[in-house]
Order: sequence, then C-alpha cells, then structure tokens
Amino acid sequence: MRILKVTQAYHPFQDRGGPAIKVRSIARQLAEMGHQVTILTADLGFGPAEIAAAAAFRNGEGWRSKLDGVETTYLATQYRYRNLTVNAGVIGFCRRRLREFDIVHVYGLYDILGPVAARYCREFEVPYFVEPLGMTRPIDRGFLPKKVWRRLTNGYLREASRMIATSEQERAELLADGFAPDRVLLRYNGIDLEEFRQLPPPGAFRKKSGLRDDERIVIFLGRLIPRKGADLLIETLPQIDDEKAKLVIAGPEGEAGYLTFLHEKARALGVEHRVLFTGPLYGEDKKAALADASVFTLPSRYENFGNAAAEAVACGTPAIVSDQCGIAPLLNQRAGLVTSYDSAAVARTLRNLLGNASLYQRLKAGCPQVADEISWGKLVRGMQKSYEEARTNLLRQPSV
Repeated sequence: MRILKVTQAYHPFQDRGGPAIKVRSIARQLAEMGHQVTILTADLGFGPAEIAAAAAFRNGEGWRSKLDGVETTYLATQYRYRNLTVNAGVIGFCRRRLREFDIVHVYGLYDILGPVAARYCREFEVPYFVEPLGMTRPIDRGFLPKKVWRRLTNGYLREASRMIATSEQERAELLADGFAPDRVLLRYNGIDLEEFRQLPPPGAFRKKSGLRDDERIVIFLGRLIPRKGADLLIETLPQIDDEKAKLVIAGPEGEAGYLTFLHEKARALGVEHRVLFTGPLYGEDKKAALADASVFTLPSRYENFGNAAAEAVACGTPAIVSDQCGIAPLLNQRAGLVTSYDSAAVARTLRNLLGNASLYQRLKAGCPQVADEISWGKLVRGMQKSYEEARTNLLRQPSV
C-alpha cells in the first residue's frame, strides 16, 4: 500500500513529545512490511544537527528526507506560534500528490496540516484515518480556543473512515462524543522492542549524573507541563521518609515558566537536594536513565496513554501511573501500580512499592510480558488490516 501520514511533528523534532517518536516507529514498521510510506510534516526549525539526524536536503517545498525506507516532506513554515505552524505548501502538496495514496492517516487535531489533508481526501475520495492523540479532551491552557477549533473541524472528524483511540479511556470519550462504535478502533501506543534489546550498562546514568549507588531513583520523564504532575511528585518527597529516594525530573519545558515553578516548589518544601533536573533525555541517555531507575512515575491529571511508562517497562523498571493514564489498565499489578492524582496517594504508593521487596520483584518480573504485548510489530499488523479494510470500501462511510 501507498500510505501517507500527516503529523505536525516528526523526527528529528522529538522534543515536541511522544507523537513524533510514535509516528516514526509506526512508519518504519510499515516500511519494513513492504509498504510505501510518506510523511507530511512541518519544518520546526532545521539546524545543522537536525539536518544531519534526518539526512535532509532542501527542495521546493521546504526539506525532504529518505530515512529508514520512509520518504518525508517537511513543509516550509511561514508562521509559528508555540507548536502551531502555518504551512501554505500543504495545499499544493495535496493537489499534486494526494491521489497517489491508498490511505491517509492524520495525527492530532490542533494544527493546519490535518484538516487540509482531510479536505482533499474527501474531494479525491481517498480514505483517511484520524488519530486524535488525546486532543478530544482539551484540558491544558487555551481550552476555549481549542474548543472553538474543534467545532470548526468537526466535519473532517465525522467523515473519517476510522478514529484511532490509543486507550480504553479515549475510546469511551469518542463514543460519548457520538462516534459510531464500529468506527472507533482501539490500538494502544507501542514500543520498538528492538530499541530496548541492548540497554546501556548498569550505572551509566548514575555515573554521568553524579548519583550514588545506594540512592533509589524515582524518575519522571516527559514534557514539563502542569497536567503531567511533576509538581505533584515534588510534593510527595516530604512524605517519603527516605533520604536515599532521589527524584529525577527529565524532559523539555513544555510551558514557559513551569520549570522555574518546579525549582521554586522544591526550594519552598526544603527538598531541592533530593531533586535532580536533567533537561531532556533522548536515545541512549534516556534508556540509561530508565534502566537505572528504581521506579518510573507519571501521576498525570490526564494522559491519553503514557509512552514513557511503556518505555520504562521495556527497560525493566516498574511504573506508577495515575488512574487518568490510558496505560494504567495494562500496567496495574502486572508491571506497575495505579494511584490517583493526589500527592498523598502517590506518596503512599511509592512507599508501598519501594518498601515491599516481594511486590517490587514481582512487578519487575512482569515487565517483559507487558512490553511484548505493546510491541509495535504486533500493533502495526492490526493497523495494516484496518487500512486494507478501508481500501475495500468497508469503512468508507462516515464515522458517525
């Protein structure tokens, strides 16, 4: 099949969060299965490092790359506000090339690329899928603008061949929003197991970060935005009477001023000596941190899935997540524990896990099985089947 994937962010711009990494993993898997995969995305700021990482070269539309068997077009950006870009070239690309593809898969809601691509899919009768990435429930800043945008783009969602939910939680939200049950496909986010077959040597992160061998690392890894709960974790430290428990907060600042707020909170609570801010971690550095950690934590107020928790489990590290994380049912009592979005509850769960050796070893032993269940190899085969159904008109009718 000839497959087009439309996404606001893509490799090498992984600092934009999990979706950029996820789409690349799916694209690579599909290419390995023999499909012709093309990515349509935005130029989020190419410098020498990004050009080298993507093996990118300029063309008339912006930048182009052919990596991992996947062709990528990075459209020139005329205007950018935070993560939103205006890329006028999307119209020309769709007019020229959209009819080449058997299926189009749009990721996310709050950008320009997806709605434009969907509009031309309807005109040219190309089936398309929409994967909202949890954006059907806008709880971050800018709630009203997102709500207005959602109303404006509601038509293209309703006309999609299928909506892709990445958790039972998101599927329930889409059904409550009126989407037909047979049009909402549940497909968990996955991990590339090959990436985690060979982990950095034990202690690599500790050595690089100056952490002692007897310190127990509680790691948070993700974009630093309020809903993910890094501030909540800082609040738990005074409730954990173990000076050897070290909180590592790793990730790029996703909202201006939030990192400063976290530093100030740690100082105000007198626990700044127990918190290490590493900044963003990628590649081998990320794996080293996850592998050296005693426990991964994501006490999010709302999390569509929780990719970093899946990566921690792939590194053999049990995870504690809130009951608002889509991955929670997969982890609970198998490779981790589930708690509520409350500092006292999170502290109790951490004390329980770190203080109960038999429980800890049981959850750690369960990590490989859970990781295998959410490997991209298995999940993408299911996506391939759904794409094939759409091509044969089984799902061409609207999602509602």
